[in-house]
Amino acid sequence: MLDRAGDILKLALAVAVLIAGCGVGYYYGIFLPSHTVRQEAHRLVEADATNQANRAAQARMAREQARRQQAARVEYQDCLNFAELDYKNRWAASCRAMNRSDIAEFEDCLDNLFSTEESCRRRHPIRPERGCALPSQIASGLTEDRDRAKDQCLGQLQAAGG
Repeated sequence: MLDRAGDILKLALAVAVLIAGCGVGYYYGIFLPSHTVRQEAHRLVEADATNQANRAAQARMAREQARRQQAARVEYQDCLNFAELDYKNRWAASCRAMNRSDIAEFEDCLDNLFSTEESCRRRHPIRPERGCALPSQIASGLTEDRDRAKDQCLGQLQAAGG
């Protein structure tokens, strides 16, 4: 039996080496490559998710920037429209005031016993209530105010970054 014990021991040792070799072979040949592939796939998925999140954030920022620029342009256009409307309203108010003044002068002339209606019309012509020609000093003042308001609108647009 002692004789056979050496052979059994050799056989057991050979089986143990064979089992250990199979384990090492499985680890390096099957498990490790598939594990590396899974890790790489996981890294790629994470990188793709990060890239997708970055693209989504950039798209949101671009949309927000576009919305702010559009709002600034609309605000600028509203400001310009208000400046122009104010200019036209002040021009019309000046024309109405001059028309009322002309009418008052004409009526004062008519109240004079020595004046005729025809002579009063020649001496005191009545300017139209709308679309009149203003004296250059008044007209240039209104134009300067309008231009100043438009420059202020442009300053607000530039300050808003639009």
